[in-house]
Amino acid sequence: MKRPTIIDIAREVGVSKAAVSYALNGRGGVSARTRERILEVAAELGWRASSAARALSSDRAACVGIVLARPPEVLHTEPFFMQMVAGLEQTLSEHGVSLQLALATDTATELATYQRWWAERRVDGVVVTDLRVSDPRPQLLRELGTPTVFFGTAEPMPGSSALRVNENDVARAALAHLVELGHRRIGHVQGPRDLQHSVRREQALRAAARDVDVVVSRAAGDYTEEGGVRATRRLLAARDRPTAVVYDNDVMAVAVVAAADDLGIAVPADLAVLAWDDSMLCRVVRPAVTAFAHGVAQDAATAARMLLELVETGAVEDGELSSRRLVPRASTAAR
Repeated sequence: MKRPTIIDIAREVGVSKAAVSYALNGRGGVSARTRERILEVAAELGWRASSAARALSSDRAACVGIVLARPPEVLHTEPFFMQMVAGLEQTLSEHGVSLQLALATDTATELATYQRWWAERRVDGVVVTDLRVSDPRPQLLRELGTPTVFFGTAEPMPGSSALRVNENDVARAALAHLVELGHRRIGHVQGPRDLQHSVRREQALRAAARDVDVVVSRAAGDYTEEGGVRATRRLLAARDRPTAVVYDNDVMAVAVVAAADDLGIAVPADLAVLAWDDSMLCRVVRPAVTAFAHGVAQDAATAARMLLELVETGAVEDGELSSRRLVPRASTAAR
């Protein structure tokens, strides 16, 4: 007779394999009622813990890692990353797992960090964000065998799990809002061109612009205050200068609103400002910045739960990042 497994128990109860594991090992993460039902079904099926599995489990680090590879001037100003870390930490701590955080200023350092963590058994898995156009990390992590959840990809990641994102809906909503207000010349201040999501956003805005017959001009930014202002100066120096600009993050958008006098413009009378990411910065500056709100901490919590299940069971279904919701504020107004 085939020996029952946690997969059999999960199928019978109608819960995830991770939930069964938490219940059988006396860990948090499941309700008392669900735990009772899981234990009942396990007894009915004649399940017994594997001594090999127990030995493997005891060898775990009870820690997962994330490497943030952004310049220091971005990390200390952009709220996104602190929200992400908070969402990861809160969820992991509920399951008795700690978060290992490292900062890297270049790709070589980041790769070496993953290799050292795995060789020294410092982490049981990693969350990876900010995929690049030519990114060596997925292949390295597959070769190492490190359980990995990729945060914010457009496509599935072979051998790993991913929280996927759709930039097209956001691009269409941004242009629809600006066109409805009477804007026909729209600028786009991008993030770093080596990031996959910067390229995706450019492509999404280009496609959306064709649908509504508007012109989108572009300037490269770097997610910093200074970079956002410099890119805006270049857009405003053009003969057919835009009347509205979409910024790839909140920091660049807010910096332009704060520097409006230096730029010789009034927001929104001369230039409407819209940010792809919402944050407290968008709400406290005046005029407040129109932006797309989304649950960064909520998404990070989902990534943490996915990684815990991946470490526990070896498999987890991909998910999707929470949808973004346009929050109109005073930085965009009718022409």
